[in-house]
Formats: sequence, structure tokens, C-alpha cells
Amino acid sequence: MSDDLHQTSSGKRLDVISWDEFFMSVAIAAQRRSKDPNTQVGACIASTNHRILSVGYNGTPSALNDDFFPWGTSDDPLQDKHNYVVHAEANAVLNYRGSLKDLEGSTVYVTLFPCHDCAKILAQVGVGEVVYLDNKYADTDDGRISRRILDSCGISYRQVIVDVHIGTEGQARQ
Repeated sequence: MSDDLHQTSSGKRLDVISWDEFFMSVAIAAQRRSKDPNTQVGACIASTNHRILSVGYNGTPSALNDDFFPWGTSDDPLQDKHNYVVHAEANAVLNYRGSLKDLEGSTVYVTLFPCHDCAKILAQVGVGEVVYLDNKYADTDDGRISRRILDSCGISYRQVIVDVHIGTEGQARQ
């Protein structure tokens, strides 16, 4: 293919990735920081003028030494990871260092559709849109509750499919 097809007459490239691809790429990179052996989730909050406001991934609170806490599920609450892990969306909101008012109308890019607790947090800070990769819990009560919260608060949501490969040492991964 000729280079002419990828540039304007001024020489500017035309084959750049979209904003959705860019911000979801950041969320995908963030999920790679999660130490959860089963479910890695990343989130990126973007402003209405296409600036990254914050990033988060699912993991234990930073003050905890996660070597001494469980990463599996268990009937014993003390041994169940769900009691220690902060979700990616919550971490992204908590990691934000500006005024929470600045999050109003923002877009959250997340690799997994928000649970009902995260949907409440996103609604509370005024997020305007959720863009997600996967919604594996769509047909569960939690998935239905999440959608009900987002719908009731006027928060739009949509799935995006991106072709992103982020890897190290020559290994391409999504």
C-alpha cells in the first residue's frame, strides 16, 4: 500500500488509532498489573477532552502486603480474595488526585463491565459513559443490577472491540 494513502497532503498520518483504542489500550496495560490469578481488570478514566485522568486495576490496597493475603475463593471469609481486593474502577477513582467534580461527564474504559458496587461509585462521581471490553456477568443478578444503576443515572455504556497487543520480550498479548 502506498504511503500516500496513509497521509494527508500536508504529510500528517491518517492511520492513527481511535481514542477508544487508545484509552482501552491503557486499561488493558493496567490489567496486566493485577496479581489476581483468575480475573485481571484494568480501568482508565478519560476526560471529555481526551486526557487521561486516572488509571486503576484490581488488587489489594497498597498498604497491604499481598504476599500474605489470599488470591483464591473460599467459604472461609478470611481466605476469600473478594474480601481484600479493590476493583479496578474503584482504584481508578481513588487514584485520581484532582477534584472529584472533574470526573463529571468523564468516560471510564474498563476491561470488564462494572459490578454493581463499582457502578454505584461511578454514578456517585458523575461518570458519563462506560466503555467496556467484556461483560461475562451480563446474565447474572449483579450484571442486571449494574445496568439498572447505570440506566437510572443516565450513564451510557457500550462495548468496544479493539485489536490491541501489549507484551514484553516479543510476546504479543491482549
